[in-house]
Amino acid sequence: MQVTRRRFVMDSLAASAALAAGARMAPAAEPQGKRDEATSAPTLPIIDTHQHLWDVQRIKPPWLDGSPDILRRSYVTSDYLEATRGLNVVKAVYMEIDAAPQQQVEEAEYLIEICRSGKHPTVAAVISGRPALPGFREYILRYRDNKYIKGVRQVLHGATTPAGYCLQDPFVASIRLLGEIGMSYDICLRPGELADGVKLVDKCPGTRFIVDHCGNADVNVFLPASQRSAEPPSHDPEQWRRDMSELAKRSHVICKISGIVARAPQGNWKSEILAPVINHCLDVFGPDRVVFGGDWPVCLRGATYRRWVEALREVVHNRSEEQQRKLFHDNASKFYGLG
Repeated sequence: MQVTRRRFVMDSLAASAALAAGARMAPAAEPQGKRDEATSAPTLPIIDTHQHLWDVQRIKPPWLDGSPDILRRSYVTSDYLEATRGLNVVKAVYMEIDAAPQQQVEEAEYLIEICRSGKHPTVAAVISGRPALPGFREYILRYRDNKYIKGVRQVLHGATTPAGYCLQDPFVASIRLLGEIGMSYDICLRPGELADGVKLVDKCPGTRFIVDHCGNADVNVFLPASQRSAEPPSHDPEQWRRDMSELAKRSHVICKISGIVARAPQGNWKSEILAPVINHCLDVFGPDRVVFGGDWPVCLRGATYRRWVEALREVVHNRSEEQQRKLFHDNASKFYGLG
């Protein structure tokens, strides 16, 4: 049964290889103080709310051919288990991979199969969808009572997607429908267009939203001028701060701390370069409306999964253990109803 927006807001305010490739069982009980195999330090349990998987022999997203070499191969559950080994990742929520529209049903059915098997850390999924197109209603209603399908995302930062695309009447109507059937919508816009996200959220008060990747902030624009590249900034950092603050004022919106490491400078970067983005998001959304996302394997453009987790831990180490537990685990369990 899906978690309703009302329940979520009240709670917040009050406080693959195919199936055989992942034959290793996900943990039945979530360890509360498992030790990191690399450091022997106790670690909090992690629910990864942004796990990508793709088997190019089954579903190959159209964008893959133009992507960096490191992404142009299959990434399945066995690879994910290796990438997360020793980090106490106890559950994962699959995030759609911008599959071609004709493969969206296949993607959804494949993920239902994975989640149902109990042989994977993947326990839920956010699936692909095209809310502005005819047929979306029929497509999504087939999953309205499926306990594994939690929401929908359409990537809107591609070069062919115009600004304001998410404000079309058919798009808005479809996002309202998601709220009516207990599903959420992931906002994934260009950082300079987050104001469109604010307008969409205001048009859909009955739908819960997740802002992916800290609003797609580019960590490089927050570096001191002497450390930036000669290229023009990809967006205005002050506008990003204002827009994220506006999104945070809406109680039916949460923020996913994810994705930003993929744009980290090449080389031996330090966690401090991520801190301005992470801390602003944590501060404006508060400890009850933030969740962790691995963004694996896309994160490999900037760091391994382990390095991303370690960097985030370094940034938040001065925050209370309760707040860290909410970020890495508890908020995701509540939001997606994974208890």
